[in-house]
Formats: sequence, structure tokens, C-alpha cells
Amino acid sequence: MDLVPALEEPLKKVLGPATAKVMAEHLGLHTVGDLLHHYPRRYEERGQLTHLADLPMDEHVTVVAQVADARLHTFASAKAPRGKGQRLEVTITDGSGRLQLVFFGNGVHKPHKELLPGTRAMFAGKVSLFNRRLQLAHPAYELLRGDPDGAAESVETWAGALIPIYPATAKLESWKIGKAVQTVLPSAQEALDPLPDSLREGRGLVPLPEALLKIHRPHTKADIADAHSRLKWDEAFILQVALARRRHADAQLPAVPRKPAPDGLLTAFDARLPFTLTDGQRKVSKEIFDDLATEHPMHRLLQGEVGSGKTLVALRAMLAVVDTGGQAALLAPTEVLAQQHHRSVVEMMGELAEGGMLGGAERATKVVLLTGSMGAAARRQALLDLVTGEAGIVIGTHALIEDKVQFHDLGLVVVDEQHRFGVEQRDALRGKGKQPPHLLVMTATPIPRTVAMTVFGDLETSVLDQLPAGRSPIASHVVPAADKPHFLTRAWERVREEVENGHQAYVVCPRIGDEEDDPKKRKQSAEDEAEKRPPLAVLEVAEQLTKGPLQGLKVEVLHGRMHPDDKDAVMRRFAAGETHVLVATTVIEVGVNVPNATAMVIMDADRFGVSQLHQLRGRVGRGSAAGLCLLVTEMPEASAARQRLNAVASTLDGFELSRIDLEQRREGDVLGQAQSGARTSLRVLAVIEDEEVIAEAREEAVAVVAEDPELTGLPGLRTALDALLDEEREQYLEKG
Repeated sequence: MDLVPALEEPLKKVLGPATAKVMAEHLGLHTVGDLLHHYPRRYEERGQLTHLADLPMDEHVTVVAQVADARLHTFASAKAPRGKGQRLEVTITDGSGRLQLVFFGNGVHKPHKELLPGTRAMFAGKVSLFNRRLQLAHPAYELLRGDPDGAAESVETWAGALIPIYPATAKLESWKIGKAVQTVLPSAQEALDPLPDSLREGRGLVPLPEALLKIHRPHTKADIADAHSRLKWDEAFILQVALARRRHADAQLPAVPRKPAPDGLLTAFDARLPFTLTDGQRKVSKEIFDDLATEHPMHRLLQGEVGSGKTLVALRAMLAVVDTGGQAALLAPTEVLAQQHHRSVVEMMGELAEGGMLGGAERATKVVLLTGSMGAAARRQALLDLVTGEAGIVIGTHALIEDKVQFHDLGLVVVDEQHRFGVEQRDALRGKGKQPPHLLVMTATPIPRTVAMTVFGDLETSVLDQLPAGRSPIASHVVPAADKPHFLTRAWERVREEVENGHQAYVVCPRIGDEEDDPKKRKQSAEDEAEKRPPLAVLEVAEQLTKGPLQGLKVEVLHGRMHPDDKDAVMRRFAAGETHVLVATTVIEVGVNVPNATAMVIMDADRFGVSQLHQLRGRVGRGSAAGLCLLVTEMPEASAARQRLNAVASTLDGFELSRIDLEQRREGDVLGQAQSGARTSLRVLAVIEDEEVIAEAREEAVAVVAEDPELTGLPGLRTALDALLDEEREQYLEKG
């Protein structure tokens, strides 16, 4: 019979069933290998104690501290009217701060005997505030010296100077996880090493079994550093090998080379442009045209600041493909955006977009729009134009991906705002060409180089970092509504001034405001940071503004739950200058282009992410007049949220902001793990700090895959790769 490899042994066979169940349900750990890769979050030194002063509210924490004082109080209560209710209050200290522990009822006897002044222990529980003091109610604890019954087990277990503190849950304390790790640690010897020997030795990295031992049971800080640098390499390298194999496989796929005709549609289009391309646009266009001319599908990511002219670059690529007899599809994340792209493409192309119509130019093609809410007749005509090849360019939402949509010869797919586009969609559209079409992904969210190498590692990257001439600077300011209410009054005066000067303004809110009062939602928001109240809502704010500070101005609302025709009508009126102020949700975040809009007020700005604020801000200052962006917040001066807003106000450089954003969020979110539902695959690798490790791992991975695409000579690497690419992850990585 086959023996299960030690690391694949299910935890329920090795630990008690109850512990294994909690590990599976709450920590996602199922096998011995999973548990060995559940690394300590930090380490406590025996002689050193945690900073009790810095404990986060409402979080589950583990602290190592000493009992300073313990008092038993007796009181009368409904259950014990004769004064027999008991409450044990224990004060613990770490030398810097104090924390109160409270035990009630029958739960007081054991701690009363054990938690004597001078005793050191680990305590775990949820931090709450009671009478303005931090406290843990009924914490679990583990004594850090042989307990009186003579079982000196805890001393033995923690004999090392460094006590590992694991990411834990209320159901399973850190020290219980530590004991479970102790049980499976011998299996670490059988861990297959995923790194090729030459790579490991060349970089002076310790073998995997040694790294696992050192991360769980370090004797010195140097042990922890050795383990970290080794395990970082594993994570970076395995991920890069997965991406390199994906690129290698893509490079084997056939594609129709698309070389633009010398005097076709593209030439005619360039001739009617009223301006010359920037150097950046020329350089990026060349990279794209070189890719399109090859016999393998292009996979390119086009990053560009808001307003850097990405759409123009993408349109020229689409026209080049139409010149070769192919078709191009532009996929937008929302109907509003698809309609807007359609309008701007048709305007830019003029009579070149009127193929088959009177007045169309001879080289013209048809540009059709396809969205879910179109009428049946218009939809039928659009589908017909696509299947006959009459339409060279189609712009639409994911309605393009439906089975009914057939293309004559799909040559290029352009995806706008990749991070909003589901993974399956990219592949479904890819399957509509006779051969895989070329792919261009556009994003206006600047992505730091390392994230581009990890998240979009299967795409080559082009960056447009020059703004076209004629774009104006945007001044940004934080408006502290709680500290300085008169600043908010002034903000509305500024909006009025912009309107009086013939301009328009946006007011952005986090919520729509007609949500049913769902008690569940209410509860969630009550736990949010400064949640004294729910986030400000479009409908309420619009009403307050029309009755108050913006009385007499034409104010309209726009949000995602409106009927598409109504949305479109509101946008048209705003674009035509008939509406002065548009109060909206983030539906305007992407691609809405109204050059006359010069001011934006973002309410509850602390509830938006850094890159989202940057995106929103990019909607103003699109014309010749300077833009103004006011970030309104009630968060106190010292809060992290305020620092985030100050950072956004201080720079217009999206790449700089994306680094700040990344430092403030967990890498797991950035790597989109939030979407894939898997635990973040990065445990010790930090995307920003470990830029060099990632870049070097990418080079090594490319070399390994070029030499041995199937990794036949590296069984340890294959195993690690299979673990990373369990079904869901593989799907996720493949599709970006």
C-alpha cells in the first residue's frame, strides 16, 4: 500500500479531531504541510514583554505579561442576591502599560488560585474598553513556569528564549497552535525542497527543513532572519515559476500576425488627429505594434495615469487590426463606461466610423455598441454586424461574452480596468477567435513594478507616464469637517464659485442611500472605524445641498442602481453643461470625461482607498482650467485615515501613491487573493520591501522554465507548484 507523504498527512490523523476541525474551519489548515507553513506572526522574548499600550481595540490578541495584582470582589446580582456573585480582577503589566483581566462567576476559581502576583503567563482574548480602560474579559491563559501540579511541560516547551506568537483565533489560542506545531515538527525533515540546489547554494540559503525548524523554534534572532530569507525566496520563486510557465505556454499558442496596411484606416485616422502623439504614446504604440506583428498572441498590460491618452493608443491598435481584415473588441466594466467609450471612439474617428453608410469614408468601418440593456432590434443588428464582419470594432460590457455573440474574425481584445474584470471573462472572450486573439489590458491604477511582476506576471508591461499637453494641474486639500466645520462651509462656497465661473462640480459619496435597513449591515458598519453613523449617502447629501449651501444650482444624482437609460440621460445633461453639480457614487470613478468639470468634493473620503481617491480625482482638471479636489473627513488629525488622505493631497504621482497604498494594505489584498478566496499565498514576502527578491526570482524562474518547461528534473518544485496551484489558484493565476 502507498504511504501518504508525511506533509500530506491530514491533521485529523495527527492531532485530536476537535483541534483539527478548528484548524480547518478557522485557519484553513488541513494537512501537516499546511500547519508547518502557518508561520508565527512575531516572537516574544522571555525577558521582554509586549507593549500593552499599543493593543488594537476589538482584535484577538496574545500577550505575554506578569501579574501585578489580583483582587476578588463579591457582589449582589439577580442570580446571586445574597452577595454571592464573584468577580476576579487581575491587573497585568509589561513594564510599559497595564491591562485589566476580568473573570466572572464559576470562571474565577482556577485563575484565582493560579494568577498570583509575580506569575508570568501568555494571555489571549479580545481587547475591549470598559470605563475608559483596556480590558480582556475571560481571557484564555497559559502559565510560563512549571505549574504547581508538577507538570513542567510549559517550561520545557518554551525553554527557547523566543516564544512564537501565531496568528490565532478565538477558538484556538496561539500556544495551542504552538503545541500542535511541536507535534508535527519532526515531519519537516521530509519536506521536499522546491529550490534547485544550484540556486539555493549560489544564494547561500538554508535548506527547507532547516528553515521550517528555525521559523517555528528559533534560538536566536539570526535563526528567524535565516528562515525568513529562505522562505521569502520560496514564495517569490514558486509564484514566478507559475507565471513563467504560463507565459511559456502562451508563447507556444498560434495567433494571426496583424501588420497594419501602409495606407489603410490607421493612416487615415492619424491624418485627422488635431494633435501629434506624445513621445510616450509613440514608444508604447511601437511596443504594441511589434507584438501584434508576431505569430503568438500579444499579452500586454498598458498602465497609464488618468488622462495619459491610453484610449487613443488602444484605438490605434484596434484600427491596425481592422486594417488586416480582423475585428477588435473593447471590454468595459460598466454600461456607463461602454457608452462613453463608444461615444468618444465615434467622435475621434468621425466619418471613418461610418462604414457602409452614406457620407462614410471609403476606408471606414462600423463601430457598434453591445450592452445588456439594449433594445432587441438594436441588439440583433449589432450581432449581425459582428458575425458578417461589417463591424470592425465592437465596444461593450460582459454582454460581449455571451454565447450568442459570434465574430467574423476576432483579432484583438482590449480590456479596460482589468482589476474590475472577472477572470473567466478574459478567457471566454479569448475563446471567440479562430485562433487566440491578441490581448491588451489597460489600467489607470498605477501598479508598482513588483506588483506588476506578481499580479500581472503573465503580461508584458508598457507604461504611459507623460500627460498630454493641455491637461491642467489639480490642487487637493483635506477638509477636516469635525475639527474645523468652517472649512466645510468654505468648500461649498468654492463649489459655487466654480459654477459662477461657468464650470461644473462632482460631489462623491460612499453610499447610495436607499438601502433597506438591514440589521446585519448595520451591525457591520457599527464595528467600522469611526462608525458613530453610517457613511454619507448620495440621496441624502443631494437633498441637503439643494436645500442648503447649493440652493438655486441645478443638482442631479447618479448611482449604480439607476436604470441605464436614466444614467445615460444624467451623464449627457452633465456633459452638455446643463447640470451644475453631479452628486454620485464611485460610478464616475472610471472613464467619465467632462472637461468642463473642475471641482470635486469627496465626502467621507477616509472610506475610500488611496488608488480609488486618485482615480476619482482624475475626473477633474481634464480641460484647460485648473482642477480642485477637496477630501472631506471627520477622522481625527492623528488617525491613520487622515495620514492616508494627507498623502493623497500631497502628490499627484499615481505610482508614489500606489506604493503608499500598498504599504498600508496587506499584500494579500493587492495580489487579489481577496477575490480568489484563498488565504494569501504570501506569508513572509512583502511586495514592496522585497522588490529585489521578486525581480531576481523572476529571472531565475524564466531560466529554469526555458531549460525544462515541464520541470521534470525538479520534483520538489513540481510538488510546491501543485500546492500553490490547487484548482482555484491555477484558474486565478492563469487568467490574471
